[in-house]
Amino acid sequence: MGRTADQVQFDAFYRANAANVVHLVYAATGDLTVAQDSTQEAFARAWARWSSVSWYDDPLAWVRTVAHRVASSGWRRRSGKHRAYVRHGEPAPAAGPSEDRVAVLAALQKLSEPVRVAVVLHYLADLPVEQIAQETHAPVGTVKARLHRGRAQLADALSTAARDDTEELRRG
Repeated sequence: MGRTADQVQFDAFYRANAANVVHLVYAATGDLTVAQDSTQEAFARAWARWSSVSWYDDPLAWVRTVAHRVASSGWRRRSGKHRAYVRHGEPAPAAGPSEDRVAVLAALQKLSEPVRVAVVLHYLADLPVEQIAQETHAPVGTVKARLHRGRAQLADALSTAARDDTEELRRG
């Protein structure tokens, strides 16, 4: 039984973009599991509406927006998971990310959500300011201000972390 043109098109779209969406949501939330789950949900919703989503000017923008919204509303699920961990204990830890990745994710988490989303979309998704403005429903000037503020806050947070690491090495 052959696959339809829609199935072939969607499969190619998914393969080309799923990993990038996971990375973007992970950078915005700091939680890989939430990023993976949100991305899967967004692509499932895209497939359910593929006959219309495929005709959008930028179907990937739609998927990114849905994934971000799913991740943002997922705090209820995470709080239930946290209560389960309290009752039953957390699973064994997996190998952690590099120190640089931890520092960048920690610094990103210090940013307000609108600033963090703008920074992630611009620097990790390589989106132009105008497209970020369209996807976030914010004026172009606001997006530029968020990017400026985000760069300054990240530079400060990362230089503070580097100073702290240097001082700890001297003491240790």
